[in-house]
Order: sequence, then C-alpha cells, then structure tokens
Amino acid sequence: MKLHTKRLLLVPLGSQYLESTHKYSSDLENTKYMVHLPNTVVSETKEFLDRVQAEWQKATPEFYEFAILLNNSHIGAVSIYINEDNLEAELGWIISREHWGYGYAAEAAREIISFAIQELKVSRFIAHCDSENVNSYRVMQKLGMSLVNKTKGRKNKCSDEDREELLYLLEIK
Repeated sequence: MKLHTKRLLLVPLGSQYLESTHKYSSDLENTKYMVHLPNTVVSETKEFLDRVQAEWQKATPEFYEFAILLNNSHIGAVSIYINEDNLEAELGWIISREHWGYGYAAEAAREIISFAIQELKVSRFIAHCDSENVNSYRVMQKLGMSLVNKTKGRKNKCSDEDREELLYLLEIK
C-alpha cells in the first residue's frame, strides 16, 4: 500500500527503516514529549518495527504505521489506530527534527485521515499530546481538530514529572 501527497510518499513502516527510525526515536529532543519514546537501544526499535510489520500482514490491521518519505528519504512516521467498531481512530506522528517546520506531519496526517474515511469508514479521529508540545497541537489544529479535554497524570518516558495531556477531536459528518 502506498499513499501519495503533493510532497510525500507514505509506505508501510517496517524493518527496512530500522536505522532511520532509531535515529529519530532515540533522539531526546525529538521525543521528549512522548509517552513511549525515546528508545534507548536499537533492539527496542527493532521490536517495535517487528510488531508493525506483523500488523501489516493481517487481513484487517488494528493499526497502520506508515513511513513518511520525502524524496525517497525516511523522515518520520504517521499512524492510525482503529477502535473495535471502526468508527474512531487515534492519530499519531513523529518527524525527524531536521524536518520540523515544513508541514510534513500535517500533510501526512491529512492523507491518513482521507484513507481512513474512504477505505475504513472512520468518522471520528482523536489525537493526544503533552500540553507543552506546541508543534503537535498546532498540527492537530491545522487538521481541523478541536481541543476537547485536558487531564493530569500524563507520564512521558524521559521524565518522572506529572504532565498535562491534551485531547483533540475531529468528527466527520
């Protein structure tokens, strides 16, 4: 499966992207607001990619993780996790920090939303982020998502600090 945007190609994320995935997923600056990152050793990244690759082999995946390619260079990933009734999906993305600020996350996420609406019949999208992750919630706003909740108790992997989490929502009528 390949999805195209004006500037990007989205392809199934898998073990062929181990080195580039580990580069951005182990970068503390790139992942400081994330619950499950940073990865500290390559084996963590490999285990994740093995799970992703296995999911792509299922007839009906529960989630889709796409590598984001810019001019055939892997610059990040975008994902969608589908709930049991296929009506709601959670969006996520990560862009290697040398590619921040060019709109790639929003462009890739828009394409994933279109895919989910057309192919999976999803009508409701959510996304979470740390309240200090301005870049991430700006992407959510660009996607037309609205802030619907703020909660305490978020724990990011690289910090023991109790954080605030934002929940954004996009409903397709």
